[in-house]
Amino acid sequence: MHDQQSYYETMYILRPDIAEDEVTNHIDKYNKLLEEFGGTILDSQMRGKRRLAYQIAKHREGIYVQLSHQGDGQHIFKIEKAMRLSEDVIRYMTVKQNGPLPTPRPSSKSASKSEKKNSPDSEVDSKEKQPIASGETSSSGKDDAETKENAES
Repeated sequence: MHDQQSYYETMYILRPDIAEDEVTNHIDKYNKLLEEFGGTILDSQMRGKRRLAYQIAKHREGIYVQLSHQGDGQHIFKIEKAMRLSEDVIRYMTVKQNGPLPTPRPSSKSASKSEKKNSPDSEVDSKEKQPIASGETSSSGKDDAETKENAES
């Protein structure tokens, strides 16, 4: 259990019409608030502007920011209250994670893309996802074949 620790991941979405320097101001603001409330920041990444699955407050896009942090659960209520009161944050969600602590990654987009290509973790993820999908299709195919055989006899 020593190599598996619990930590929290907070994903929040900022309005898409905010200037880039304002986005960095918001990221710094929430990082400082989290540390003031007794949390420890493990990793903070701006994921960029993406299209939303559905319209939120008349916005079709949003700027995604991922924040990994540790601490007692009390700091989460305080940081989420600050996000709720901000007009620039349109959505936020905090999830408790169990497992190895995340390692900080470089903030530049080109470095993160090259890291994903060379990272053994990304290969493992793709390998893990691939057999599951092919396993589901092949198992359903076997079930169909068994059903047909049972129907014929």
